[in-house]
Amino acid sequence: MKYNEQEDVRKNKQTALYSYLWFLVLFAFVQKKQSRFVQFHARQGLVLFLLSFLTLVPFLGQVLMIVLIVVSVIGLLQVNNGAWWKIPFIYEISKKIK
Repeated sequence: MKYNEQEDVRKNKQTALYSYLWFLVLFAFVQKKQSRFVQFHARQGLVLFLLSFLTLVPFLGQVLMIVLIVVSVIGLLQVNNGAWWKIPFIYEISKKIK
């Protein structure tokens, strides 16, 4: 069966939104393992989630939290538009997640 990117995005956009909602990224990973669209965004969301633990560091953590929130909101908007948005720096790290 041939992979249909548009169909994948259409069917799984709602689940992919969980990718940018901190710990709900785990739901996206488990729920839609067969969806390339969901897995693409879930990997990036997982990197963002793991980076959120660095927000416990004084001052740097506050700045990082603002950046993570902004990037997550942009990610949500990109998923809603059906885009395969590669977050700078985060995407390269996310490619290593299997």
